[in-house]
Amino acid sequence: MLPLGYSFNLDGSMMYCSFATIFIAQAYGIDLSIAQEVAMLLILMVTSKGMAGVPRASLVVIAATLGQFNIPEAGLILILAVDHFLDMGRSASNVVGNAVATAVVAEWEKKQPVAAE
Repeated sequence: MLPLGYSFNLDGSMMYCSFATIFIAQAYGIDLSIAQEVAMLLILMVTSKGMAGVPRASLVVIAATLGQFNIPEAGLILILAVDHFLDMGRSASNVVGNAVATAVVAEWEKKQPVAAE
């Protein structure tokens, strides 16, 4: 479960990309509607799956998302200086999410009936 979770359960990466994109939009004074924010979350939920194990891949995902919503990509410079430190928090939340998913699956497996042979 853990290797599969590491590849697909990147909740910290998705949250970081969402927060960073919305922060950049706010820094430029761009108001996003609720529909745009929900669409952004869905897009980032899918694109965050490709960044497992690639250093600084979140910057590429954020840059692509900014372009999708007509937010200037130059705003990426605003988070470039702190990205290294935020990467540690992103990794920590990914690990916690993986640990919780592993514990849930382990508990679920205990409750499954064993087939008689």
